[in-house]
Amino acid sequence: MACLALTGLLRAATPGAGEEARSYAVTGDTIMEPLAGGKGDPARGAALISDRQRSLCTLCHSGPFPDAHLHGTLAPDLTGVGARLSEGQIRLRVVDMKRLAPNTIMPAYYRIADEEGRRVATVWRGKPILTGADIEDIVAYLTTLKG
Repeated sequence: MACLALTGLLRAATPGAGEEARSYAVTGDTIMEPLAGGKGDPARGAALISDRQRSLCTLCHSGPFPDAHLHGTLAPDLTGVGARLSEGQIRLRVVDMKRLAPNTIMPAYYRIADEEGRRVATVWRGKPILTGADIEDIVAYLTTLKG
């Protein structure tokens, strides 16, 4: 049921501003290199995580974010994630958690929506959910969550 609700919400969100997903290298459980050519902005990442219409993070995750009464309980609490995981580990989890846990309900935010032959709306074809810059902003913010 949660997966169906998440799928519906993803369809309502806007794809990654028309950006085509660039290739990236996975090493173990990390993506070491930034997707957008540099470090993200933690303030923009914090705002994006709290945006339930765009990133959807707080639908499933809780953490040190505004509106705690709206946080989800389907996924791990993100408090202290920056102390538990490296920047590269966080990046891979946001880009495509399915590489690590194939049955996760977490969407792959930087994978092409229709690359696996799934039927998707025209607006989503060939586009990721979030841009590389969006992901770098989220990574920059999550790495600050040390405790």
